[in-house]
This record gives sequence, C-alpha cells and structure tokens, in this order.
Amino acid sequence: MVPLTLKVPVPFDYVFPAGALCLGVAPQVDFDRRGQGDDQARDKETGERVWLVRVLDLDPEAGKFGRSTEVKVKVVAPQQPVPPASTVPGYPPAIQFEGLTLTPYVDSQRCKGAGQCKARMAYSLRATAMVPAAGLAATAA
Repeated sequence: MVPLTLKVPVPFDYVFPAGALCLGVAPQVDFDRRGQGDDQARDKETGERVWLVRVLDLDPEAGKFGRSTEVKVKVVAPQQPVPPASTVPGYPPAIQFEGLTLTPYVDSQRCKGAGQCKARMAYSLRATAMVPAAGLAATAA
C-alpha cells in the first residue's frame, strides 16, 4: 500500500541539473501556533524546526513559459541553515542540498464550485542540510 505522504529520495542533480543559488533562509510559520510565542513550524516525524530556503534554479528550462525560477525548499534542522559565502561578489552563493526528498500532492486551490476544477499535480521539496556547491568549490580552488 502506498502511504499518503510519499517521500521520494532524489539526487540534487535531478532536481537542479544546472545548480542553484541561495536567495535567503527564513523560519516556516505554523499559522495554527500564531500568538503562542514560538510559532515556527516543526517536523511531524522528528520535532525539529522547519526552515524555508528560497532558491534560484539556474536551469534555463525552469523559466519556460513565463514560470518563476524561484523554488522553496524546506530544510529540517535544529538550527537555522547559514548560506555559504559567495565566491562572486554581489551574487547569491551557489548551494546544494543533502537528503533531498520530493513529496507529490494534488494542488486543488484552483477548484471552484459548479464543476470547474483545474487541480494540478504539484510537489514539495525537503532536505536535511544545505551545503556549498561541490562543483563550484572544485573550480574555485
């Protein structure tokens, strides 16, 4: 039987074949806990804090048809992930993710009443750690 929350482990290179740049890191807000002091989301399995890492996908195919190339990856970690220093001044740092998993789901926000449902298949990305890009470190040395 397939579980309701299927987490498929995927290599970083499959999701971001041309690499990724870190645009920022912020805590994910759990709106059910707002106003109770600590409103940061926690992982249901481990209880660790959940951080949202905004990433710029460098794959030219990602921006096809006017789509956004910005992706959010949830990182489950006890402390806020710190982006590495950029090797090119003025540009975001190149990063990779360890323990990357993909969770498919049906996005039904476009469903209206009266039989008009434009639901689509979507996916969520989670990782266990954010590290400097390996390929870039090898060329910079």
